[in-house]
Amino acid sequence: MVTELRIYFEGDDRLRPGFRQLLSEIAEVARSKKCRFELIATDGTPAQDYRAGIRANPKAWNVLLLDSEESSVNVGAKGLDGCDPESVYWMVQIMESWFLADIDALKRSYDGGFQESALKGNPNVEEIPKADVLSRLENATRGTKTGKYQKNHAFKLLELVDPAKVRKAAPNCERMFRVILGGLH
Repeated sequence: MVTELRIYFEGDDRLRPGFRQLLSEIAEVARSKKCRFELIATDGTPAQDYRAGIRANPKAWNVLLLDSEESSVNVGAKGLDGCDPESVYWMVQIMESWFLADIDALKRSYDGGFQESALKGNPNVEEIPKADVLSRLENATRGTKTGKYQKNHAFKLLELVDPAKVRKAAPNCERMFRVILGGLH
């Protein structure tokens, strides 16, 4: 039985509240099973931090979430060769792809002038190239009171997206939930 679940996420620690919201179902199930749940930011060094976490917490289930940055990923090139495939999850090419799964959350966050039509395209957010994701977000938000999308908007937006919508649009995210929730039961 899993007694501790440590999820390492790629990015700034200010994303922690957003990941807490996105992963709330996992956190709730972990707590109900008396399993300690912890989120750890890996600002700039995900593979190294994850490997250090495995060494420092060998009895915990250590999970890593990271951006693929490209459409195909060579695990060895990311410094993760030999890692358990049920513990390393490629989120999307870039985290902002998840925002495209919940257009309602984007509209709520950006007051007036939001151009939903700029977001049209492939509904499988895992297949959208990084540059296209950012371009769509910038074009959709350019005329809003909040202003054009910038990286620091991600902290608030991640807290607003509906996890069910993200899971539906992102097969790898759905797989991660399924495997982790199954491992906690």
